[in-house]
Order: sequence, then C-alpha cells, then structure tokens
Amino acid sequence: MPFSEQYKRILYKMGYYSYQEGLVFRHLRQKGGWDSHLANCRRFILKAAELLKPQRVTVLGSGWLLDFPLAELLEKNIEITLIDIVHPPEVRRQLEGIDRVRLVEADLTGGLIEELWEKAGRLPFYRKLHSIDTLNIHEFQLAYEDPGLVVSLNILSQLDVLPVRLLRKKSSAAEDELIKFRREIQQKHLSFLQKHESVLITDVREIFRDRKGQLTEEQTVVVPLPGVEITEKWTWNFDSTYTDYYGKTSVLEVVAMIL
Repeated sequence: MPFSEQYKRILYKMGYYSYQEGLVFRHLRQKGGWDSHLANCRRFILKAAELLKPQRVTVLGSGWLLDFPLAELLEKNIEITLIDIVHPPEVRRQLEGIDRVRLVEADLTGGLIEELWEKAGRLPFYRKLHSIDTLNIHEFQLAYEDPGLVVSLNILSQLDVLPVRLLRKKSSAAEDELIKFRREIQQKHLSFLQKHESVLITDVREIFRDRKGQLTEEQTVVVPLPGVEITEKWTWNFDSTYTDYYGKTSVLEVVAMIL
C-alpha cells in the first residue's frame, strides 16, 4: 500500500528523496568506480539463489536496482518483491507490466521514521528532544508470511544515517547515546534476517584518504555480524574523485553472507 501524502512529506523533510537521488548521482560521477562492487553483489545473490533455489525473493533496500540481478532471477521464474522506503520513479516505470515483480513501500526500521518525526522533527528550532530513550525501535514486520529468500542489499549501514542526522540537529543526545541508537536499529534488522533464509550484503567500514594522504576510518556497522560458513569480502571504491565535501576519497569494506 503506498504511503499517504502526509507521510511522503515527512520523508521529503527528512531528506529521503534527495538522499536516494544523491546516491545515483555519486555513482555516475565515479565513472565506473562502482562497477566491481555492483557486479559482486549481483554475482553473490545469484550464487545464493542457485544454492537455495527459492521460489520467491524479497529485497530490502532495492533502490535503483543497480546491484540486483533482476533479469537473471526473472529468467528462473522467481517471484520478486522489492521493498524500500522510496522507489525511484524511473524504477517504477521500468517495472510496469512485469507480473512477477511487486513494489512495496515500507519503513525498514519498523515505524521509527514517523515516530522520530513526531517526537523530534516537529519541534520548533529553539527546542530539542531531551531524551532519545523515548524512541521505540521495532523489528520490521512483513505483511505476508513467506518472503522466500530475503536479501538485505547495502541497507544495514544506511538505516540509521538520516535518523541520526536529524537527531544531531533536534536532540540533546551525546555521541555514545547515538551509537547505542544506531546499534539498536542495526540489531533489529539482523534479528529479522536471522528468522529467514537471508542474504546480507553490507559495508562495515569506510576508510577515508585526504589530499595529503592521511587515513581515517569509521565503522559503518556497529553490531557484531554472525559467523556463517558462506561469506565473501571485497572493497567498494565508493568515492575516488574527491566529491566528498571535505575533499576526501573513500573506500568501503563490504561483507556478503548467507544466513
């Protein structure tokens, strides 16, 4: 069921539409720098599909479908559900008339976005949310019982980005409180995945290099990932053209696993 116009205004004010557009523009500016990462994602998902032979696949964080082997899975007669908080209009047009593909709009943080906006986003500029402990972080729930193979596609590290950005402006939360908040969001997502046959593909660390060659790094996933038998790792040249505001390039360390 599509979001209401009121909810879409919340997403707009929190920056979800511009954030999604910014990702594809960044991809275009990298002039092929993302190609190996996107190919690795598609290859790993096909590997999982060959191994597990699902009748349906549910994708969490489908985005622009750059990293998802849609055509190949359709050729295997697999039903596909694409779930994201915003589906780009271009993707909607691309998928019109394809019977075995369903688009679902959903908050993968289990309803946190609306609650966050009501408790913090609506506050006047001179007021801040006193405690973020009042925010309820729920596990995502599907509206149907059998999702088949669940694919969490480059979304785990992104779930907390815009909520934390808002809280930095509209709350008095200290940095350790924000880390705890991020950890709870990511853990809820992992808990959902572990209830199903799942593929998890996520960056876990970002390494920055400034123009003087100095390196800094940031953990993008702040929860321990499960130990599993089938795991692959690679690097993603996320920004090799100094498009970062502070004049840095960055590389992401990526982990892919079958849960």
